[in-house]
Amino acid sequence: MGSQPGASLYKQTLLWFIVAVSQCVLTLGCGPHYDYAIEEFCLAKFRLDMQELDQRRWCNWEDTVELYGDLTNCTYLVALKMECFWPNQMVDEFFIQVHKHYFHDCSLSGRLLRDPPNRILGPFIVVPILVTLLMTALVVWRSKRSEGIM
Repeated sequence: MGSQPGASLYKQTLLWFIVAVSQCVLTLGCGPHYDYAIEEFCLAKFRLDMQELDQRRWCNWEDTVELYGDLTNCTYLVALKMECFWPNQMVDEFFIQVHKHYFHDCSLSGRLLRDPPNRILGPFIVVPILVTLLMTALVVWRSKRSEGIM
């Protein structure tokens, strides 16, 4: 039976079927129970931690990186405990909801957007104004000077 070409194809098909069924069983095992577990254990702690943090600092990556890392690790540990794959579609949807709720106003760089200090911003405002005034004065002075030469 092992030397026949059809037997090899049969074994490969059977192996593929067993792997596919085991994957489906493991994925199905991570249904609503996993969703409930990460909501109750992970998100509940993250909510409390974020409430302690001033809402204006939610977009500051330095302030939230540890909390976000703890949330990520929590979802991973719950997946391990429940013998689920990680990451999975539920984790992706979970983090999308977290981002929509907590980080929807944040920039893509993860840093809080704010104006630079006046000592940096000032020269960028004053220098172009002075150059414009100087060029205008130079043009006016040059045009009055050239009128008398002709």
